[in-house]
Amino acid sequence: MSTAANQERVLHNYFRSSASYRVRIALNLKGLDYTYASVHLNRNGGEQYGAGFKALNPHALVPVLVEPGVQLSQSLAIMEYLEEKYPQVPLLPATPEHRAHVRALALAVACDIHPLNNLRVLKYLKGPMGLSEEAKNDWIQHWVELGLQALETELAASPLRGTFCFGDTPTIADCCLVPQIFNAQRFNVDMAPYPTLMAIDRACQALPAFADAHPGRQPDSE
Repeated sequence: MSTAANQERVLHNYFRSSASYRVRIALNLKGLDYTYASVHLNRNGGEQYGAGFKALNPHALVPVLVEPGVQLSQSLAIMEYLEEKYPQVPLLPATPEHRAHVRALALAVACDIHPLNNLRVLKYLKGPMGLSEEAKNDWIQHWVELGLQALETELAASPLRGTFCFGDTPTIADCCLVPQIFNAQRFNVDMAPYPTLMAIDRACQALPAFADAHPGRQPDSE
């Protein structure tokens, strides 16, 4: 990552955003330098709602990747783009069947678990819905635990699992899993029931590409 050196590739993101975290990992694994452009999701009512950022992404969501001739939102779409344009360090397996398997794992996190503990959902629960902090945390823990238990069961039994979600090199499934585990721990989810997921997380965190993408190491980290 670079905060200034690379003017050709810019990642508009937020340090604690799971979707941003995924893309940072993917960029690091592929060895792609980028300029870090912070979009603070809580400051001044949320910088994602400002006219400047909404011109980049009308959905007011991070991340957004900008390269010459390219402007992309949605973390999975960005990672697929990176995979196709920069295939030298693959994040998907070689066969269609195995690629579909890895994509299914990634989507289980990105589509089934993460949206229910996304910041804008949590703000709505506490704001218009009037939930207490305790009720909000119960909501988070319920949906995260439901999703993680399914992933734990699937990956524990999978003959395709190795050191990582698939085999012994990281894929987009790991790029999605690690940020979700970070979120779960941040909201005090008991991770003891998920030994397979935690073993994969430890293997990932031992790699500089994952460690350097961690929210606590980003320039806008609080």
